[in-house]
Amino acid sequence: MPGTVGRVPTPSAPTPGASPQRAAATSGAAGAVLAHPWADTPLGAPEGWDPAVRAVVDLVLASPVPMALLYGDDLVLLYNDGYAELIGARHPGALGRPAAEVYADIWHEPGASEVLERAYRRGEPFLEREAVLPIDRHRGGAEPAVFTRGYSPVRDSSGEIVGVLTVAAQTTQLTQQLQSLSEFAAALSGTLTLDDVARVTLRYCLHSFDADRVSIVVDEGSAWRMVRRVRGELLDEADERLPPLWRRMPADAAVPVVVAARSGVPSFITDGYPLRETAADRHDQKIRALASLPLRSAVIRGALTVGNQAPHLWSPAERALLAASAELIGQAAERARRFETQHGTAQLLQRSMLPERLPDLPRLRIAARYDPGVDGNAAGGDFYDAFVLPTGALGVVLGDVAGHDVQAAARMGQVRAALRALALTDPRPDAVLAGLDRLVASLGVEGGTQELFVTVVFGVIEADRERITLASAGHPAPLIRRRPADAEPAAEYVELPPGPPLGLGCQPRTTTVPFRPGDTLLLYSDGVVERRWQDLSAGLAGLGAAVTAAGSSDPRALCAVATAAVPGATEDDVAVLAVEHAVKPSRSASMEVPAEPTAPSRVRHWMTAQLTEWRVPEGVVGSAVLCTSELTTNALLHAGTAARVEIDLSAERLLVSVADSGTRGQVTRARTETLSSRGRGLGLIEELSDAWGTDPTVRGSTVWFEILIPPG
Repeated sequence: MPGTVGRVPTPSAPTPGASPQRAAATSGAAGAVLAHPWADTPLGAPEGWDPAVRAVVDLVLASPVPMALLYGDDLVLLYNDGYAELIGARHPGALGRPAAEVYADIWHEPGASEVLERAYRRGEPFLEREAVLPIDRHRGGAEPAVFTRGYSPVRDSSGEIVGVLTVAAQTTQLTQQLQSLSEFAAALSGTLTLDDVARVTLRYCLHSFDADRVSIVVDEGSAWRMVRRVRGELLDEADERLPPLWRRMPADAAVPVVVAARSGVPSFITDGYPLRETAADRHDQKIRALASLPLRSAVIRGALTVGNQAPHLWSPAERALLAASAELIGQAAERARRFETQHGTAQLLQRSMLPERLPDLPRLRIAARYDPGVDGNAAGGDFYDAFVLPTGALGVVLGDVAGHDVQAAARMGQVRAALRALALTDPRPDAVLAGLDRLVASLGVEGGTQELFVTVVFGVIEADRERITLASAGHPAPLIRRRPADAEPAAEYVELPPGPPLGLGCQPRTTTVPFRPGDTLLLYSDGVVERRWQDLSAGLAGLGAAVTAAGSSDPRALCAVATAAVPGATEDDVAVLAVEHAVKPSRSASMEVPAEPTAPSRVRHWMTAQLTEWRVPEGVVGSAVLCTSELTTNALLHAGTAARVEIDLSAERLLVSVADSGTRGQVTRARTETLSSRGRGLGLIEELSDAWGTDPTVRGSTVWFEILIPPG
């Protein structure tokens, strides 16, 4: 039978027929038992009860466990407070009534009448280790309780069976924990990084073990890094997307989680304030019971701790569940460590072959974005570049070398370097691609393969002559967002003869199109527009529509718009390069931000003074300063290294970016007086800015936002 949770019973309950004074002090089911007219039932008046039956009634009413006596051929019910709470709305009407009437709706269901009849008619005790009974079907959509039930025959003083005693022990929590362990294993199977493993682990352990504090630690060479979560932390959706806040700890730290990781020996403390000597704050100081379990893995050392603020006896079942959880965490952490190592190598190789900084020109604003495909372990062949030619024009290129391996990345590096060398000698796009065609053909012969597939588009932008000259070798057509002074913006694809890919005797032809102030050029790889089971024309239409509807012509914003323009996942790498011909030269400024707690305050003062000097509207200044402070704080928390803040002001928008160059493993805990609270910070940026996004760089990452300047 389902039972009660967290109820403190009366130490002893009176037997029917007790003194009126004692009866008056009794409440709940025991009081109802006293008041019930038992003389009108097969059980008879209390003063005539058999001593053995009276002893069973005493046991039932005094027990904190849900218990009931079912008496006589009709199995008349007498029960205690625990059982009353168990049957819900059926109490108090169930007292003194036959069980078949009380449970008429479920009497003939499996697990109901037959077990009672077996105990009563045959004298056979029965134990049902796990049962889910629909005792009260009026409890809404609550999870059904799971119980272990026991049925024993009750005999009178002469040894004759006169009833059945039923006892119910709730095992719902253990069952739910086992189900939760299965869900935990499934969630861990989808994790890629240690951040993902930590995020899933902290959430699971807090809820499944009803803990007040959970922490995990993993080795970091000569030191450790630890992350924890405490009950009551306000975490919103944006918080969950952010990396957890890791804290570095020395190799010889005496913290229990490090001790367990270092020794490989689990420990269970039931009461004793185990974190008092090493407490980081009041949350640690309040912990009294703590379970510490090492993570068993061949390539990573670590440990898990689960703590409670009240004394807690770690039952054998809980210890087994914790051990199983630690085993799962260790396996997931090992996979994550291998992935991060491979992923980091591949991405470092990929990004090291891309330009670390793009040219900074007064009338041409440039931005680029590269996102790896589904398999983050593989280095891809997409590349982009922008460089100033000897003539003063700007050369821009975006290409794709087929493949997702180190060889593809190496070929990409060769093609990119050769293209720049050819362009610096003779910048005509058709001549550059013709030279590249010969190089790729030579590489194919040298490598003994005919599968070297390279597409590329190269253009020369002459801002003073307001034109672009382009040539393509098998690459998707470039897109230009036009912004006429007297009309709405519109995106159009350049009618450019694509020609065959490089290495196949390419004879490219050039196309020259206008590129006026206000226009933005967009070069992109096929991963932007191609989706499995979707026609390419649909992807091209989606990209054109998204770029047309963009809030501004700013290249960084358009890169973000382009990468998200076509719905659905892509298995290919994504590269985008955007160049805006500015209506007026923009004003720029930058600041190096040291990795120290006062940095956000210094950024706020510097930025307020700079934007005020530029006569930026007051409302824009307030929003920009607040957003920049949030990004600076996040950079310090998650990267732990110095950051760089850059602001760029044009007639139509203010663009701010914050770039870090660190890893998430080394964290400086900045203590600032800002409103920053990680997720709420990103929520503010999303609310106050017109566009924002994140861009990976060769070292670290860049977070940026854009605020449009009101007309006039």
